[in-house]
Amino acid sequence: MIKTDILIIGAGPTGLFTVFEAGLLKLKCHLIDALPQPGGQCSEIYPKKPIYDIPGFPEVLAGDLTNNLLEQGKQFEPGFTLGERAETIEKQEDGSFIVTTNKGTKHQAPVVAIAGGLGSFEPRKPAIEGIADYEDKGVEYIIKDPEFYRDKRVVISGGGDSALDWSIFLADVASEVTLIHRRNEFRGALDSVEKVGELTKLGKINLITPAEVKELHGNGKIEAVTVVKDGEASQIATDHFIPLFGLSPKLGPIANWGLEIEKNAIKVDNSLNYQTNIPGIFAIGDVNTYPEKLKLILCGFHEATLMCQAAYRIINPGKKYVLKYTTVSGIDGFDGSRKEAPKAVVQAIN
Repeated sequence: MIKTDILIIGAGPTGLFTVFEAGLLKLKCHLIDALPQPGGQCSEIYPKKPIYDIPGFPEVLAGDLTNNLLEQGKQFEPGFTLGERAETIEKQEDGSFIVTTNKGTKHQAPVVAIAGGLGSFEPRKPAIEGIADYEDKGVEYIIKDPEFYRDKRVVISGGGDSALDWSIFLADVASEVTLIHRRNEFRGALDSVEKVGELTKLGKINLITPAEVKELHGNGKIEAVTVVKDGEASQIATDHFIPLFGLSPKLGPIANWGLEIEKNAIKVDNSLNYQTNIPGIFAIGDVNTYPEKLKLILCGFHEATLMCQAAYRIINPGKKYVLKYTTVSGIDGFDGSRKEAPKAVVQAIN
C-alpha cells in the first residue's frame, strides 16, 4: 500500500505543479499516470512544440516545460506510479480513499486530486484496410520526435492545425513532405495555411487536394500509399504515413466513480476550491468543468494552488495555515535542501 497526503491522478503539467504547491504546505504527493513518463500531452503528443502562454516564458517547448516542472518539484520527493491506469476508488471508514490501478497497485490518501487532463487519448484512425498491420512500421498517429523523420519521405494526411504545423516543421527535416487533405479548405490557423501555400510554391511541400489516401503498400513496412484525386488513383512512394485526424479523449474508469460528469468533464465547485460532488476528491486542470471554464495550463496551475489549500485543511483540521511568500520564507525541501533569497549584508558606513 502506497500512502501519501495527496494522491494525484494524472502527471501532466497541472499534476506536476501540484507537487510544488503541496510541498510548500508540507504535504507529500504521489502521482498515478497511464503513460510511461510524466508530462501528459506535453510529453506524449507534442514535446517539441512551443507553448506561448506560460507566464514568464515568452516561448517554451512542451517537453522543456515538463522537465522544468519536474525540477521545481524534485525537492519535495514525489512518488510516481507510471504506466498504470487508476481503475477503482473506495472510501474508507476514516474518510481516506484507496485507489487501485489496473495492475493492482494500491494507494491510500485522505485527499485525491484528479488532474487527468482531457483523459486518455485514442487516435482517430482512417478507414483504410490493413492499416493496423503497418502501425509502428511506418504508420504513426502522433509525432513525438521530429528527428525520427530526418531525411525520410513523409506523407501527412489531415486538414487541421496538427497536419499543417507538422507539414511546415518537417519541410526542413524530411527529404520529402506530401500533405493530403480531402478538401481544398483547411481548418487551421490562417498563418499556417498561408505558410503551407508558400512552401508548396517553393517546392518544399507537395500539396494534394482534394484527395484521400485509400490504400497502403509495403513488405513488412510501409513503402507507398495510393492516393485518389478526382476519381484517379496514383501511388506515392514513402517511408512514413502520418494520418493526423485528431485524438478522441475519454475519461476512462474515472467516469464510473460516482462523480458528477458533464460533457466528458468532471463538475467542480469553482467558487471555492474545485472540489467534486464527493468531499475529499478534487478535479483540477482540463479534466474539470464549471461556468466560464478555460482549458489552459495556466488555469490548471491556479486551480492546483487553491486545491492544495483545501487539502491542507482536510489533512490538518483546526490548524490554520499562514500564507508566506517564498521570497520571504524560502523553501525547505523534504530532501533537506533549502532555497532562500540571499540575506542582506549589514555594514556600517564610516
